[in-house]
Amino acid sequence: MGDDARGDLGDRAGGDVGIAVVGVAGRMGQMLARAVIEAPGARLSGVTVRPGHPWVGRDLGEAMGGAALGVTVEDDPLEVFARSQAALDFTTPEATVIHSELAAQARLTHVVGTTGLEATHLARLRAAGWHAVVVRAGNMSVGVNLLTELTRRVAATLGPEYDIEIIEMHHRHKVDAPSGTALMLGAAAAEGRGVALTEMSERGRDGITGARRVGAIGFASLRGGDVVGEHQVILAGPGERLTLGHIATDRMLFARGAVRAALWGQGREPGEYDMLDVLGLRGG
Repeated sequence: MGDDARGDLGDRAGGDVGIAVVGVAGRMGQMLARAVIEAPGARLSGVTVRPGHPWVGRDLGEAMGGAALGVTVEDDPLEVFARSQAALDFTTPEATVIHSELAAQARLTHVVGTTGLEATHLARLRAAGWHAVVVRAGNMSVGVNLLTELTRRVAATLGPEYDIEIIEMHHRHKVDAPSGTALMLGAAAAEGRGVALTEMSERGRDGITGARRVGAIGFASLRGGDVVGEHQVILAGPGERLTLGHIATDRMLFARGAVRAALWGQGREPGEYDMLDVLGLRGG
């Protein structure tokens, strides 16, 4: 990041929304910080890493290998949240639920892009939503959220004789499967059919599995190379097959979507929201 970015940060007006980035040392965290700096109406109010990380106490820009930005990397999210109106969180499930409780105390907008969340994590996020705005989505891109709404509508239109399979591929370093986006698409398909994804999901097949269960929503996860993200929703029926898909080629689109969500959350009532709310795509 160069001098232009530093100057842009320094020139931000006091009325801009202060947005914090937690877990800033990671690849996504650095992109989130850049997206905040570039976004009109936003300012980078603080950044954090875990205690003991070598970036603690350093200037963010220099830690990222560029010019100084005048933003010091910290290890106490509560201190950063106290001077912020929103926080962007693409960390781990364990860290995210801690951040959600701190965000609820500070009454700021908590934008969650963390994947791999389980029922216990979601329950704690739900509790935080009683006191603060929580925007959570498995994917922050406009295209994927359009795909999600399309999936819901198509699944509602086509009957259970159309088998639903969701295929996702990501880079070799991704640690969870299926991806958060794939699960989001599966949940949309289940909602369209009026069923619970937990009851209809099939996560993997191996060996003698027997015939496919009627109404099941299948998932397949591929990993390799540096793939940013590819998703397909296949609806296979008698004599025809419908395929809906999305390919991401730049992770910055997720970061920009997260900033958009943080700005959208200002002045909203406490509660749980997602990108369909942010983008005005919530179906009837």
